[in-house]
Parts: sequence; C-alpha cells; structure tokens
Amino acid sequence: MLKISENVLIPDDEIELLAIRAQGAGGQNVNKVSSAIHLRFDINASSLPDFYKQRLLSLSDRRINKDGVIVIKAQQFRVQEKNRTDALSRLQGLIKGAAIVQKKRRPTRISRSSHKRRLDDKTRRGRTKTLRAPVAE
Repeated sequence: MLKISENVLIPDDEIELLAIRAQGAGGQNVNKVSSAIHLRFDINASSLPDFYKQRLLSLSDRRINKDGVIVIKAQQFRVQEKNRTDALSRLQGLIKGAAIVQKKRRPTRISRSSHKRRLDDKTRRGRTKTLRAPVAE
C-alpha cells in the first residue's frame, strides 16, 4: 500500500513494477542485472478519488501519457530495491503535488507616493546625466 494522505491509499496491485536493465555505464553487470525499475500507474483504472484523478489528468507532465498512464523510470541506484523505493516515492510526490491547490493571486497596486518618488528619481537621474554631457558650441 502506497500512502498518499491520511485517508487515500493506493493498493499494490494497481501499481505495475517491472525490473529492466539500466542504461549507461554500469561495469561488469550492466548486461546481466536488471536493476532499473519501470513503474506504470493507470490513473483512470485506479481507486483514487475523482478529485485526484481530475487534477492528475489536467497536469501537463511528460510522465503522464495521453492514455492517462503515469510512467516513471528509476535507474539512479545500482540496487533494484533502492530504485523501487525511489520510483514509488516519485509517484507519491507526483500525486501529492497534484492535490495542492494554488492560492489565487490578488493583484496589488503601488501607493501614489511610491509612484511619485520613482518618477522623481528618474527625473533627477536624467538631469544628472544631461549635466555630464559635453557642452555643445
């Protein structure tokens, strides 16, 4: 069971974990040991609440394909168990992150005095630069 929040759990049978051979340099065992993990999680077929499903499907994340399947490849570590833990924690972070609702931004205005002060500073700076210019004859 993968715990997302206090009342949201994902059963292990909904998460498909497949051991594959990792890419890149790996020494003697690179062509023999399947240490990387390929995780697949179908959002539509899962037991997640509808709120989570809608938020996940609306994300523009390259790990979510057009069929609504999350695909995570974990190959950072040389040990399969560490890669499995890493893939599950990344899935958990993705789902938790989708549930966070951003606060709506309220536009603010600067005060009249700060606006006037900024324009006065610009005028003063321009006058200083004008005085530095060579005198035209």
